[in-house]
Amino acid sequence: MKENLQELRPFLSVLLVIGTLLGLVFFQMEERRLGYGILKLTQHHRKVIEEKRVKTMMLAKVTRPQHVEKVAQSKFTLRRIRSNQIIYLSGSASEPVKGSQ
Repeated sequence: MKENLQELRPFLSVLLVIGTLLGLVFFQMEERRLGYGILKLTQHHRKVIEEKRVKTMMLAKVTRPQHVEKVAQSKFTLRRIRSNQIIYLSGSASEPVKGSQ
């Protein structure tokens, strides 16, 4: 039995070295794969941040008072306010609100 163990010892040591090397190669491949995954996620994150920035700028542009007024005049045919207009808050339309004249 001791003789069998002596005969297997070189084989087991070579097997151990090969297994260790394969393990190292596997871990390096896994590290590389994770690195590519992180790179892809980072690029996607930058793209999403850029899209958010563009959409925020578009929202600011669309909600500008000048733009809202222009759209109201062109699409809804609203007119600019004139100084002689009277705004009725309550009551009948024929009597003006006190202090508005």
